[in-house]
Amino acid sequence: MPTLGTEAAPAAQARPGAPAPDGLAGKRALITGGAGGLGSACARALAARGAHVIVADRDGAAAAAVAAQVGGESWEVDLLETSALESLSLEVDILVNNAGIQTISPLEDFDPAAFRRILTIMLEAPFLLIRAALPHMYAQGHGRIINMSSIHGLRASSYKSAYVAAKHGLEGLSKVTAREGGEHGVTSNCVNPGYVRTPLVEGQIADQAKTHGIPAEQVLAEVMLAKNAIKRLVEPEEIANLVSWLASDQSAMVTGSSYVMDGGWTA
Repeated sequence: MPTLGTEAAPAAQARPGAPAPDGLAGKRALITGGAGGLGSACARALAARGAHVIVADRDGAAAAAVAAQVGGESWEVDLLETSALESLSLEVDILVNNAGIQTISPLEDFDPAAFRRILTIMLEAPFLLIRAALPHMYAQGHGRIINMSSIHGLRASSYKSAYVAAKHGLEGLSKVTAREGGEHGVTSNCVNPGYVRTPLVEGQIADQAKTHGIPAEQVLAEVMLAKNAIKRLVEPEEIANLVSWLASDQSAMVTGSSYVMDGGWTA
């Protein structure tokens, strides 16, 4: 069975002028979609607290670049290749299921292949990675599973059937993991951002503009942020700070929860 991370990671060294590591020294953290905007922000936040970060992404060069920045390592992986994940063994202390894609389309026009692709990357792959990580976490009596969900894990929006279905499924998977992992010292939680300033959201703005037949600026003001109390996008670093707290011992009694950061949208 292939194993990722069998060698002990050296304690992370603080960069000159950087704050001292805070609570995650010696921990190994795997982040999927780690080369992207939100994933790379999480990589930087966890590394700043002392974790050895494994940046997983299908873009191997981008993953390697982020890994070099944080003193970690990279893993080029296509999460659509689920057969390879079925025999995987992960020796990590922290797993951040962050990888995601989006397709905007009315239900009657939604390409079935696109629907399946989203569910594979955003629900089946997290299940397989959790499955691969739990034996090591159980053996050491400690682990942190952090699933990057969304407001759409709790609410629905038109034209996003696959994304909403995947995120709702991820919420359930996370709660089951929390129930089973509790006695083994493993916590599992979801992070539920509103619209975050990432390339994925920028693409959604363009797609929504095309779907609704309105300018991109109007999509942001009248569609995406219409229900927000705070009229701006969430910054990736804000989400990453929450992720790093959930990865720490400070959150030991937090499990089976969904942490909303949406500027008051769901209020």
